[in-house]
Amino acid sequence: MTPQEMYDMLSVPFPTAFIKWRVGSTSGNRGLPLCYVDARAVMDRLDSVCGMEGWQCNYTPSSNMMICYLGICLPTGLWVWKADGAGASDFEGEKGMLSDALKRAAVRFGVARYLYDLKCDWVELDGKHLSKDAIKQLNEFHDEKIEEWGWDVAYRPGAYAFRLLGKTIKAFVTDAASAQQFKTDNAGTIAQLPVRMRQRLNEELDHIGAAQMEAAQ
Repeated sequence: MTPQEMYDMLSVPFPTAFIKWRVGSTSGNRGLPLCYVDARAVMDRLDSVCGMEGWQCNYTPSSNMMICYLGICLPTGLWVWKADGAGASDFEGEKGMLSDALKRAAVRFGVARYLYDLKCDWVELDGKHLSKDAIKQLNEFHDEKIEEWGWDVAYRPGAYAFRLLGKTIKAFVTDAASAQQFKTDNAGTIAQLPVRMRQRLNEELDHIGAAQMEAAQ
């Protein structure tokens, strides 16, 4: 994996199941929907792309806000650090401050950055909240926009399988025969991966076979 490929994987939109909506500005009985993901989804994305050992964060209080310093280890072994901060959340106070700071720092690495481009129209509110019908329509809007932008929303379930298969390849696939056997044994799982991940795995397996043939010559 190259640094650019890592960034691409970090940047992929989240499936609708992990998308949340809240009301921003209001005017009468109308509100402006804002789309977000929670900190757990961000941490899962970092774990699945960077590995449990491939990222870390620490926090520093500053005035009335918290600064999160987020470090990611690139495939080259170089650690890159970026930071952002947040004030106390209206919903969770100091706990929300930590979560929001992490999410904002992750945005600097591309995680959920696309949500800033997701511009929604004002909707009718159910009291002070979004109705179930409104949320359903907003989720459909989210999926339509990321499809329009050319993103593959199959990322999340495939990422874990992709990383597991990749580790298995590095540990056990050493020649053309074992590469072909790996393809055969894992054909069903590989077929369910997002297109770009499937291509990358097949390219790696083909490269192992080609490298062995070159060495033999």
